[in-house]
Amino acid sequence: MVLLTWIAEVADEPVVLEPADRRVEWEANTWSLGAADEDRSSLSVAEVVAAFERTAAAIGERIRSLGFSGVATFYVWHDEQAGQLRCSTGSVPADALPFRGAYVASDDLGPVVEGFLADREAGFIAWPDLDDAQSLSEQTATGPEIRPFSVWVSSVGASH
Repeated sequence: MVLLTWIAEVADEPVVLEPADRRVEWEANTWSLGAADEDRSSLSVAEVVAAFERTAAAIGERIRSLGFSGVATFYVWHDEQAGQLRCSTGSVPADALPFRGAYVASDDLGPVVEGFLADREAGFIAWPDLDDAQSLSEQTATGPEIRPFSVWVSSVGASH
């Protein structure tokens, strides 16, 4: 259950809140967590969700003890391409997270963790699942469909 240990360790990492420089926050406060297939199959969604909830609560307490009075959000998403769970803390509201792609903020972490635990071959696409050249050119003509990904958000700042 290495993943659960890593999630717990995130709560002890230094938290940098620099509203004027979000890049500094992103670089200091973003963690990538992976798991071997054996670990994934032995974990339950509820265990992983509970671990992240404890971590969010601990980060919120630390932020308040530092006297930070602004908005801060702890958030978790499944990076399907890398096959990892990622989490970060930033001085941003849930609707302004620093993603380039479209996302949907959610208070339900279950589906994010479910997707991660079910992901057995990160970054791997089977031959039958590849688009053929014709369908690819048709997609390009109409523009690629951008599917928003789900991000679990938890307010950890003093202002809610």
